[in-house]
Amino acid sequence: MKKTTDHLNIVEEVLNKTKEEIANIHPVNILVAGKTGVGKSTLINNLFRENLAATGIGKPITEHLRKISKESIPLVLYDTKGLELESATQTAVKKEIFDTLQKQASLGEEEAIHIAYYCINANSSRIEQMEIEMIKALSEKLPVIIVLTQSIGEPALALKAYIEDLNLSVQGIINVMAAPFVITADYTIPAYGLKELIELTFAVLPEATHQAFNNAQQADIQRKVQSARSWATKYIATSFGVGFAPIPFSDASVLVPMQIGLLAHITAIFGISIDKATVASIVAAVGGTGGATYLGRYIVSNMIKLIPGAGTIAGGVISGATASVMTSALAMSYIEVLSIIAKGEKEGKYPDLKNIEFLMREKLEERLKKGKISKSNEELMEESKTEKTSENKRKWWQRKRQDKE
Repeated sequence: MKKTTDHLNIVEEVLNKTKEEIANIHPVNILVAGKTGVGKSTLINNLFRENLAATGIGKPITEHLRKISKESIPLVLYDTKGLELESATQTAVKKEIFDTLQKQASLGEEEAIHIAYYCINANSSRIEQMEIEMIKALSEKLPVIIVLTQSIGEPALALKAYIEDLNLSVQGIINVMAAPFVITADYTIPAYGLKELIELTFAVLPEATHQAFNNAQQADIQRKVQSARSWATKYIATSFGVGFAPIPFSDASVLVPMQIGLLAHITAIFGISIDKATVASIVAAVGGTGGATYLGRYIVSNMIKLIPGAGTIAGGVISGATASVMTSALAMSYIEVLSIIAKGEKEGKYPDLKNIEFLMREKLEERLKKGKISKSNEELMEESKTEKTSENKRKWWQRKRQDKE
């Protein structure tokens, strides 16, 4: 086997594969409408990662509508302004919005605007007739969620009840405090409502856009964790069933490309801005040489020592069950580490690389030690043969009964 085949540059492979995964995600497109000053930017920056309203590219597409996007985030926002102006301007704004909706829809599903957030400042305690008409018109074209921003106390709840009584054709009305609100030096109202907004949005969005929305959102890290665990479990079950062919120890590096794809897909689910140094620290924790390259055989030989019941690799063969435990431990440990990084990014605190390496190693060893390989590869193969024989016997008896009948 050639050196270029044996030695895989894991860091570059994971980063490149992650970019590919994100590029293949069906993007989600959201209209964020409402008067100037209602807190749209605060909502965007706290709901989505990387302070999108501040650091995203805001490209004017009409006089009163701008398009916000950022490379590596599968999300496009259409932000309105000028809704509070005089009647003639309101008419112009409305026309620009609906012309844009029609144009994007004509470009296909990936370009179409999928949902609208209509934002109203709950402190205003009222909704204007112009806004009611706008919401009615929008709801005829796409799903609309009314977001009551800066919701504090009974007035916010009263406004929600009032709007509910209007029986508008909207998907829901959510009270939100997108960022902590300081009342005094001793008292702050904590942020709330974003998870409820995310949950409702998922219920309304086309399923094809769910991965993009989960990638872009940062308010519900646990949802990312659950999605990653669910996907990883299915992937591992599919790749390493009882019938998985035994792997010669000398060819253990065949596991590595599969595990690279696994890590890249999990990274794409989380959507964090992971860099080369971070990946290098994680790879080093797994057992890499300097965190840059390693042999699949070297990784396997180190990981397998921590699996109870695995023992030595009899006959130089790794069973599918052993490979499954190793891959599962790698995936679940990686998910735990990424969840901590994601929480840190949300709070503007990036974990120290040394801590990341230590954490990854600790989580991996912990999961490997919990792994159970109670049966050898030969036993699993024998069980498989027995099950097949039993199935053949069952079919034979069925045919016999049918012949008698």
